[in-house]
Amino acid sequence: MNKKQPLVSFVISVYNEENFILNSLDSILSQTYKNIEIRVVDDCSTDSTYNKLVEFEKKYKNVFLYKNEKNVGLTRSLNYLISQSKGDLIARQDSDDLSSPYRIEKQVSLMNNYNLDFCGTRSIHMQSKRIIPKYSYYIPINILKHFKNPFIHGSLIFKKTVLEEVGFYNEKFYYAQDYKLIIDLLNRGLKCKVIKEPLYELNMSNNISSKFREEQQYYADCARKGILPKVLA
Repeated sequence: MNKKQPLVSFVISVYNEENFILNSLDSILSQTYKNIEIRVVDDCSTDSTYNKLVEFEKKYKNVFLYKNEKNVGLTRSLNYLISQSKGDLIARQDSDDLSSPYRIEKQVSLMNNYNLDFCGTRSIHMQSKRIIPKYSYYIPINILKHFKNPFIHGSLIFKKTVLEEVGFYNEKFYYAQDYKLIIDLLNRGLKCKVIKEPLYELNMSNNISSKFREEQQYYADCARKGILPKVLA
């Protein structure tokens, strides 16, 4: 991996986000770190999301658009995008969130300086403007993982090789796939950090976590207990 300027592949799955997706993508293109590509899949949106993405892709050589033939959910969509990505590093972002312009520059620098396998950042709650995680940020990651996901999914960046080692996201986990992935990575003793500075803006209104709270909790409990879900969405 080129330690100075490795290619960073953003992977984004989007479903019915016509009001947010272009702002989200603009925040990626505004990064001070320029060696990036964006791979985005439309998961069978029923609004104008896909049409907007088609026009967006035409403007940029480093944007690659895909469309699922049917709605398959976040887990399978992300795995497909990772398999198509060319970067040494894989960055996440949710389609209704925003990244600070300095996010990738600071994450890549930290990963190089500490030889990290993956890292995330703290975030700003888009609605309340509070920083999250707040107090749990100060709990060691390997302790916190037993109670909750220590990372905000959309803020994460990984070496692609470590994702390959665990087989990407576990497709048995329709929800809480990020928590399951983090546990799998931490159980391998991989090196990681959370940047104290909030470099990500997290939408918490009408998102997957708020709309499917019970399902999220069930799948998170399975990840925490190290068992596979009995029910698939």
